[in-house]
Amino acid sequence: MKDITIGFALCGSFCTFAAAIKEMEKLSKAGVKILPIMSQAAAFTDTRFGKAEDIREKIEKICGQAVIADISGAEPIGPKGLINILLIAPCTGNTLAKLANGITDTTVTMAAKSHLRNLKPVLIAISTNDGLAGSAKNIGRLLNRKNIFFVPYGQDDAFNKPASLMSDFTKIPAALESALKGEQLQPVLIS
Repeated sequence: MKDITIGFALCGSFCTFAAAIKEMEKLSKAGVKILPIMSQAAAFTDTRFGKAEDIREKIEKICGQAVIADISGAEPIGPKGLINILLIAPCTGNTLAKLANGITDTTVTMAAKSHLRNLKPVLIAISTNDGLAGSAKNIGRLLNRKNIFFVPYGQDDAFNKPASLMSDFTKIPAALESALKGEQLQPVLIS
């Protein structure tokens, strides 16, 4: 994968940032070029999981370039062919809904729309508390969409949060390789 550029987009599932950034670091250390992208919420919201500025600075240090955090910065991704694959990790239920319904009003959804126009793969690592509720129909729609792939996912806390789904972020490298071949990494559902 050293010869590819990954667009690594983060949405506002702040509790999964540590896992996403850990995988970003591994990819970078393996020599993969990464274009960092963050939704506005992810890029500029301080939470109990960290200050937004500190998180952006860490990501920029890992990737060696500035985070794209606005729609106008994401729009050229497709026309200029800046990436080979777009990874959205974490992908919230809100972003899933927008992708499933063609809504392009955030940095991440613009990056996806812009990239998909070139018939290139988008890989989604979901993290949503309503994956088996309100977001289920959107996951189903995206599973049937061409050039959309998923990092394998399952219930992350079946008894305390029975509708919650989360991808296994450690499967990102294998899922990237499969998606670049136009294949969905199997099994999609994990326990």
